[in-house]
Amino acid sequence: MKKIYALVLCLSVTTVMAKDIDERKILSLNEMQRNHILTEMRALLLGTQQILQALSEEDMMAVARHARMLGMDMTHKGENHLRSVLPKDFMQLGMSVHQSFDQIAADVETLKNPKHTLLQLSTTMQHCVTCHASYQIGTTQLPAEAEAHPAHHKHH
Repeated sequence: MKKIYALVLCLSVTTVMAKDIDERKILSLNEMQRNHILTEMRALLLGTQQILQALSEEDMMAVARHARMLGMDMTHKGENHLRSVLPKDFMQLGMSVHQSFDQIAADVETLKNPKHTLLQLSTTMQHCVTCHASYQIGTTQLPAEAEAHPAHHKHH
C-alpha cells in the first residue's frame, strides 16, 4: 500500500510540475542590459508605491510629481542600444507604461480626483502584469561591441 501511495504522490507532483513550465518568451540579454532593465523596473515599482502613499495622504501634488518622474522623461537615449535586442511588443509595453504615467500626472493636475487616478494606476499596472506574464530575462555573455555603450544611468 505504501508503494502505491508513493507512486501516486510521485505522479501527482510530476503532473503539477509539468503544468508549471514557464512558457514566457525569453529575452536574451547580457548582464549590462539585464541590470538596466531591472533597475528601471525597480524604479517603476518604487515610484508606484510613492504614488499610492501620496494618494493615501490625499497629496495630489506629490502624486503628480511621482507620476511625472515615471513618464517619458524616465526614458533615456542610452536605451537605444536595447531597441535592437528587445522585441517590439516589449518596447511598446514599456513605452505605454511611461506614457500612462505622463497621463496620470496631467490628469492629477487638472482633475485632482483620487478615484480616477487609482483607476488609471490600475490600468497602468495591468501593462506591467501583462509584460511579466509574457517575458522572462535570460542572460548571455557580454558581446565586445556592447562594452562601448555606457552601462548605467540613474532613475530618480
